[in-house]
Amino acid sequence: MSETADRIEREISIAAPVERVWAVITEPEHVGRWFGQGEPTPVDLRPGGIMHLDHGEFGQFPTTIVTVDPPRHFSYRWASAYPGKVADEGNSTLVEFTLTPEGEGTRLRVVETGFADIVIPEETRKNASKESHTEGWTEMVDKLRQYVEQLGA
Repeated sequence: MSETADRIEREISIAAPVERVWAVITEPEHVGRWFGQGEPTPVDLRPGGIMHLDHGEFGQFPTTIVTVDPPRHFSYRWASAYPGKVADEGNSTLVEFTLTPEGEGTRLRVVETGFADIVIPEETRKNASKESHTEGWTEMVDKLRQYVEQLGA
């Protein structure tokens, strides 16, 4: 796990094939379950497309998809400090998912960078700071792993 002032990295093994993990991080019915409020998430799965993340009390986040390279690499810009605003290079961090086959399972690496390049308003700092996301990704990758694994059970 490499951490800097500008980078969060989480890596886990998931007991599921890369194709299933890819589906869970990119398909509307799955994203809404592990990252949202349970409802399907609108996803326009192409570079420049928008994926809407519903983070409940923290707001709605129209993320901008950057990379779609199935089933290995997926990334998007997330303006977590600006609920409701479309993510662009000036207001967002970059979240990258890298999937690598590992035997019958998948090694998933999630990296979020760009905190040093954005201004986070005081009123959203609690939920948009690197510190809050460091803790958040620890919980989210575990939630993602559990969700993916129970799909195959």
